[in-house]
Amino acid sequence: MAHRPSASAAGSSLPPLSRPQLAEARRVRAVELFEDGVSNAEIARVVGVCAESVRRWRRAWEEGGASALRRRAATGRPPKLDDAQVETVRAALERGARAWGFEADLWTLERVGEVVARVTGVVLSTASVWRLLTGRLGWSLQRPERRAVEQDESEIARWVAHGSPRSKKRP
Repeated sequence: MAHRPSASAAGSSLPPLSRPQLAEARRVRAVELFEDGVSNAEIARVVGVCAESVRRWRRAWEEGGASALRRRAATGRPPKLDDAQVETVRAALERGARAWGFEADLWTLERVGEVVARVTGVVLSTASVWRLLTGRLGWSLQRPERRAVEQDESEIARWVAHGSPRSKKRP
């Protein structure tokens, strides 16, 4: 089901900015340009937004300063898991599914939900498990390779190289 990004993808580079973070970065850059006396049209071109957005930002900046353009805390229901619980879940999932008594080392939403309930005591819906994995943990959907367990790679290579006796043309 879900899988951590590879080491090369995770590496030492920073994760990409989220949309709200990117939008705030644009507004912060606009404030720097307001303070330098740059025109609205030029700011719009530099930060990649329409001139109307820059006019709206300038009015907010003039009335409330740079803090008026900072991102506000999200409204709505708070997440069921706090950051410490999310890290506990991450560590539990990194141990693998077999460590939690599952037959195959494969994560499904149901299995992840079960582990979340075991380690945190919080029961999540399937949709919430998906958001936890893809949003807060940064995992992605991985489909297992479909192949027979009995498959013999050396026999397949021999067959490809020499062909099946039935597939050869007879004289």
